[in-house]
Amino acid sequence: MAKGFLSHVDFSAGDPEKSIAFYDVLLTSLGYTRYRAPDAEWQDPKPTRAAWSLQYDDGTSFGIDLRPATSNATRIYDRCEPGPHHIAFNVDSDDEVDEVYRSMVLIGAEVLDAPSQYGGQQGYGDYYYAAFFADPDKFKVEVTHANGFDK
Repeated sequence: MAKGFLSHVDFSAGDPEKSIAFYDVLLTSLGYTRYRAPDAEWQDPKPTRAAWSLQYDDGTSFGIDLRPATSNATRIYDRCEPGPHHIAFNVDSDDEVDEVYRSMVLIGAEVLDAPSQYGGQQGYGDYYYAAFFADPDKFKVEVTHANGFDK
């Protein structure tokens, strides 16, 4: 039995339409498949819910769900307050980081840092190539190709 592996992560979005568009491009470019539930909130021309799943060779999966925020929908996310700072997705090559970056630029995503090599800097391992984005609620999202990192 696997222990400690993540099953899924849920995000609450201030503007689900914008967030679904952002995460659909990001996650499908990373190999995730969008889940299509029969409920209206998932199927309307402007859905308020969405989910994506990445299937692993061993039959397990990891999912990301997006739902509308229930309050403070206009609050901008502050990654320096208590809670998650950011989420990072690992890919197999620098080229894949660059491909995701280009896809995100095409939809007008906010780029925090274009692809760059961070390897050898404090807090990073010998090799760490990454790009950083802000989702529509300003939550920081990273795509990286890394070979080990400092603990």
